[in-house]
Amino acid sequence: MENNNKQRCRTVYAFAREMYPKTVKHDISYGTAGFRTRATDLHYVMYRMGLLAVLRARVKKAVIGVMITASHNPEPDNGVKLVDPMGEMLEQSWEKWATKLANVPDDKLESVINELIKEYDIQNMNDRPEILVGKDTRPSSPSLAKAVIDGVLAMGGKPIDYGIVTTPQLHYFVVCKNTNKAYGEPTEEGYYRKLTNAFKKVRGDDFNNGNYINKVLYDGANGVGAKKVKFLKEGLEGSLIIDMYNDEIIGSGKLNYLCGADYVKTNQTFPTGLPQTPNQRCCSVDGDADRLMYYYLDENEKFHMMDGDRIATLIAGYLKEILENTGLKLNLGLVQTAYANGASTDYITNELKVPVACVPTGVKWLHHKALEYDIGVYFEANGHGTVVFKDEAKRKIKSAFQTNNLTKTQKDATLRLINIIDIINETVGDAISDMLLVETILHAKGWDIKQWEEAYHDLPNRLLKVTVQDRTVITTTDAERKCVTPEGLQDEIDKIVSKYPKGRSFVRPSGTEDVVRVYAEAATKEDCDKLAYEVGKKVHELAGGTGDAPSASK
Repeated sequence: MENNNKQRCRTVYAFAREMYPKTVKHDISYGTAGFRTRATDLHYVMYRMGLLAVLRARVKKAVIGVMITASHNPEPDNGVKLVDPMGEMLEQSWEKWATKLANVPDDKLESVINELIKEYDIQNMNDRPEILVGKDTRPSSPSLAKAVIDGVLAMGGKPIDYGIVTTPQLHYFVVCKNTNKAYGEPTEEGYYRKLTNAFKKVRGDDFNNGNYINKVLYDGANGVGAKKVKFLKEGLEGSLIIDMYNDEIIGSGKLNYLCGADYVKTNQTFPTGLPQTPNQRCCSVDGDADRLMYYYLDENEKFHMMDGDRIATLIAGYLKEILENTGLKLNLGLVQTAYANGASTDYITNELKVPVACVPTGVKWLHHKALEYDIGVYFEANGHGTVVFKDEAKRKIKSAFQTNNLTKTQKDATLRLINIIDIINETVGDAISDMLLVETILHAKGWDIKQWEEAYHDLPNRLLKVTVQDRTVITTTDAERKCVTPEGLQDEIDKIVSKYPKGRSFVRPSGTEDVVRVYAEAATKEDCDKLAYEVGKKVHELAGGTGDAPSASK
């Protein structure tokens, strides 16, 4: 066995040196989004991630996924992330192996692979685990996918190329494979069928209800989300009318350009190409279709945005209603980050009476925390999120439906909940699935988008970036809401915040560049701006700021 391992590693090393040499001198780090940088710098990284995926699959004795995407980044960028057996992001302890494997010189690659094999005592080196490979619509994706597949083959794995798919679809396929199809069919057709069948069952024959009209304008970010929603529309059979915009796909150079969920969230404005019809419900997805943003224009041409906080509160409130009607005793909770608007947290806690937990920024932290509830709702403000159900909770729901001692109200609510579970992609935030869930809830309530927004009023908020010499001087605790170092900075922030009604502010280091992000909110826009710039100046002063200090006049 040991000789086989050594021979395998020598083959891997020779192929790497010949076909995928490491030509980039600077290091790259595997984070929440995996690796992400200029596509031209990624071929050797992709090959090595193909190797790592096979080793991970052998350790877990399961199917692993590899997704090639740079999500909301510009078209010249690309990236890669591994998908663990139950659709989770790569286990954190393996992020260091991904980083190490990506950065090691060619002549040290063999020794690192041997080190990993020894660390996990991998004995099954002759097994051929399946590795599912997906990619977005970037022109660079096909050649990068080939590099991943070559790595999988070199390490003795069995690559299954799904071609162009959304990131959530690949997560879905991985879970379907590892649950022996209990979660669904591991095909695109199976994905669409599961979502659309459940959606149509819940919607029924009346496509409109009250103020709800079954039409949404859809911004596909000129990416894979535009390509895939066309198949979804066929399965919906008119139950939801989706008017598509920004659906130029491969090679247009327009991926995420002036459109997409991140553009809408960051700029708080309409994406290019969408007609600005007053009070028309609109939504945008991002480049790999895992983020969702809703918005509309009112009669006075003012822009209104329904971000991840709004989506989360809509879902949590509705699920609580259904649970109460079923009579089931299940624990429902909602997970946010410090970036969640304080008004949303207050509404969830005091109006909906749903427990709220706060975790550090990054969807992996939200997903992990949400799993602690029987039913966990999680969303980042950027529109990335989903709902997860414990297996035991799903068994209780299905078992209750099969009993004969339910009232008609309880029976109807339980069946509705069963179908709603099938609308949801529990494996990861899925913009297409989330859109169907939002449309289901608005239809059930008979709400237009203005009524959705009226549930609570956001506090004005502001996000600034302060450039510093070294972002690591900033360390935080309490889910990034409190600054530990540099010493004295948190005391100064507290003093500044105390001057503003409903004031809140926190700072955190960027994960990719030497900047510190400053978040602020307050009762009025004027106070919010003042608070943000005061805190920004203090960060610049105490955390080694470079260039000019933040100023409202710039």
